[in-house]
Order: sequence, then structure tokens, then C-alpha cells
Amino acid sequence: MTIRILIADDHPVVRSGVRTMLENESDMVVVAEAADGVEILELYERHAPDVVLMDLRMPRQDGVAAIRAIVAAHANARIVALTSYEGDADIYRALDAGACGYLIKDMLGKEVVGAVRSAAAGKRIIPPGVASRLAEFVPRIDLTARELEVLQLTAKGLRNRDIARVIGRTEETVKVHLKHIMAKLGVEQRTEAVTLALQRGIIHLDD
Repeated sequence: MTIRILIADDHPVVRSGVRTMLENESDMVVVAEAADGVEILELYERHAPDVVLMDLRMPRQDGVAAIRAIVAAHANARIVALTSYEGDADIYRALDAGACGYLIKDMLGKEVVGAVRSAAAGKRIIPPGVASRLAEFVPRIDLTARELEVLQLTAKGLRNRDIARVIGRTEETVKVHLKHIMAKLGVEQRTEAVTLALQRGIIHLDD
């Protein structure tokens, strides 16, 4: 059986490299390439691929939202995240959305090829490096939407009064949110909270 693959990545060079690697395999063919998170939904409907390789950082709609949308319409979709994001929060988000596997872009080509075959066979793909990343941070941290917003703005260098103006709340409310964020992350300083959140993929500077 030939495995039909859809590649979703906003970088043409990356898509070309992955396509070349996969099509060197006699049992694989790339049927389509998507450059953003909206386009992939249209291409999935048109081509009905066996496996999707999905970057998480995508324009118009991010990869996690695209995974969720595809799985909502096609419960048996086999989607493997293939991304540069290594944080445990990123991994959890992708798996919770419905991805059947998670790969880091610097993994060897044979790991990607093996993952595609495993996904097509209905298996779950969590390589040792990814599993160890999940095990490194236990228990899982869940911040509220407002806490994530405050943390993201803090990471961008905004002061409490500036954050308060952006979210439409008082400066005292911002201080309370930061206190809760630091308690959940187990740190004592806002700079530590930002550093840890970036490391774990809870937030990203490009958001």
C-alpha cells in the first residue's frame, strides 16, 4: 500500500526537504503541501491523505487549531506534529487536539519515515526524546486564558500598569494574576516565570 501524505509547513525549503526524504521511500507519496493552517483544511478535504505532517507554527491558523478542526471533521485522521517547538506544553496541546504523534524537526530522517509508517498503521508516536520531555515536568501546568494573556504581555516587557491597560483591568488585578502564575509555575520572580514558560512552550515570543 502506498501511504499518501500531506505536508503542512510555512517554509518552502522545509516542505521541499521533507517531500524529497519521504518520496525516496517506495511506499510513500506526497499528495499535497500546505503553507498555512487554513489551506491545509481545504487540501485535506480534497486529497484525503493517510497521514498529515503538521508544523505547529503556521500563519492564519496555528497547527494546533488546524489539527483540532481536521479531527473534528474526520475522527480517524492521522496527524503527526513535526515542529521546532520542544516544550511539554506544546506537546500536550498537540496531543490533546488529536495528533497521534509528535516529532521534533531535528530528529533523523529515519525517525520521520518510521513515524509516518506507524501513523498510517494506526499507532501512536511518542519518541523517547519527546517522552522524556513530558516526564521532565510533572505535574502538568494549566494556566487560565487570562493568566496566559498576562504572562504573554509580561514576556513582551510590559509593566503592570501597561498590562492593566491592555486587558482592561486594574493594576492590582494584574498583580494578583502574576502571583497566581508564579505559584503555579513554582517560581518567585516574574522573570523566572517568563523564562520557564518560554522553555516549556507555555507561551512563545512570536505569538
